[in-house]
Amino acid sequence: MTRRTVLAVVGAVVLTTVAVGYGVLTTARDRTTVAAANTLSLTGPRIMFRSTAPDSKGHLALIAKDDPAGPRSVSALTCLRVYAAGGTGTCLRQDGALTTFQIAILDPSLNVAKAIPLVGVPNRTRVSGDGRLVAWTVFVAGDSYNHGRFSTRAGLIDLGSGDMVDSLEFLSVTLDGQPYTAPDLNFWGITFTADDNHFYATMSTGGHRYLVEGDIAAKTVRTVAKNVECPSLSPDGRRIAFKSAVDGDPAKGWRLSVLDLSSGARTPLAETRSVDDQPAWLDPNTIGYAVPRAAGDSDVWTVPADGSGAPRLLIPHAESPAALG
Repeated sequence: MTRRTVLAVVGAVVLTTVAVGYGVLTTARDRTTVAAANTLSLTGPRIMFRSTAPDSKGHLALIAKDDPAGPRSVSALTCLRVYAAGGTGTCLRQDGALTTFQIAILDPSLNVAKAIPLVGVPNRTRVSGDGRLVAWTVFVAGDSYNHGRFSTRAGLIDLGSGDMVDSLEFLSVTLDGQPYTAPDLNFWGITFTADDNHFYATMSTGGHRYLVEGDIAAKTVRTVAKNVECPSLSPDGRRIAFKSAVDGDPAKGWRLSVLDLSSGARTPLAETRSVDDQPAWLDPNTIGYAVPRAAGDSDVWTVPADGSGAPRLLIPHAESPAALG
């Protein structure tokens, strides 16, 4: 998480009020939709994403997983980030005034079933596999310990019970096996396990970043590994895809890797560009992520989860991918 990232997000929000001319030719692969998107339950596997194409910029969109170069279906919803699983979708978006935001929780027909105000600029979101748990991360400013720099907040809600954790900072923390309290705790990038109780996230404190495992019922988090950011749990629950700061220094960029939770082994992926994103598992063997191509515009790329192969462009003018079906 960097000030540069925050400023880019805020800038993207401002640009939504301005008509921007790109002055480039688009190919058939770049063009958007022949149909309106109005359901998460389209026939066949789909990938949901946020479009960054000039003619559908910011809109939630869907594309056939086996034909990512094909026509897109585009929703009327505009979002800063999206995700979906188990028939539940999320859309991090503006809420009225320019500096007000919310997480819109979507039903299978892409209607807003619930909207939760967010204090801060939204940045990450995830949904549990069965659609019951929803998480978000926002950037905030004003923490006294941070000397005016941006901090992060991560929260979650159980849609079944209505119980909500406004911020993971309210949970009890164990660091390296010992109870831990500090004023500089920051959390981001929640990803859920299959039991609707446990999750993984990133915690930073004292200049270090940790992968933590959380227990919602017990209201606890414990550290698992160092230098792990924006985790994404694999479909089999055994691996974590993540970004890590090169040499532990975010100023040098981030490298995508996969962590084996049982052995602790880390596998660097074939993508060697800096990726400032929370990766997504598009299938048990494939990681998806966004790489900027220009200001306010990105492409979704994929790479094998075992460290082999090479990066491959999957969806141009897109970001925030989520596999459906």
